[in-house]
Amino acid sequence: MITVRGLRKSFGALEVLRGIDLAIEPGRVTAIVGPNAAGKTTFLKSVVGLVIPDGGDIQVDGASVLGSWAYRRRLGYMPQAARFPDNLVVAELLGLLKDLRGAPAPHEAELLRCFDLVGTLDRPLRVLSGGTRQRISAALALMFDPDLLVLDEPTVGLDPLSSRRFKDRLAVERARGKTVILASHVMSDLEEMSDRVVFLVDGRVYFDGTIAQIRDRTREPTLERAIARLMEQDAG
Repeated sequence: MITVRGLRKSFGALEVLRGIDLAIEPGRVTAIVGPNAAGKTTFLKSVVGLVIPDGGDIQVDGASVLGSWAYRRRLGYMPQAARFPDNLVVAELLGLLKDLRGAPAPHEAELLRCFDLVGTLDRPLRVLSGGTRQRISAALALMFDPDLLVLDEPTVGLDPLSSRRFKDRLAVERARGKTVILASHVMSDLEEMSDRVVFLVDGRVYFDGTIAQIRDRTREPTLERAIARLMEQDAG
């Protein structure tokens, strides 16, 4: 269980998170959605420890993660844009991360095959396309068998086959009881993958519920139309 209480973050005069309260249940996929500049990426980075909140708390299984690092051993993170050291080849990157983690990567071979990366192992990262880097990022997020997955726009840049394989793998992880938090603008992906939707507006929670509940509230047939309706209501 992840509990977020009163989470606040500002960058200078810009207040990005304005007191977010959430309880994220294990074994479910929670989608964080909202318009641009709603605070989605800042929220995700706060959960993984890349942004230090100005106030509030984040707890994993009842223990605060603020100022702590040990919980990150249980975490897999896929950022919005994959950035790696350009002077390394793919195999060296994998070895570096295994050394840093100090833990086995039980799904490494399986994920390299799944995302068609075996043939890239000896290639420098600087020559790889954005889509290939995104496939590497997906494999790295899953490779250490994490309990918690935090994914920021995970399917953007993936080709249709890789996107399909990624979503299939995510369904397997959910069935195994893993907790997933993801942000995406691709509503069809979220409708397929998610159990719950948290809609942020101006750094606050505007809606929190299941996809069925958001459809009922807006009387719209799809998640994309339902989110658009909420955005219209907020703008009005």
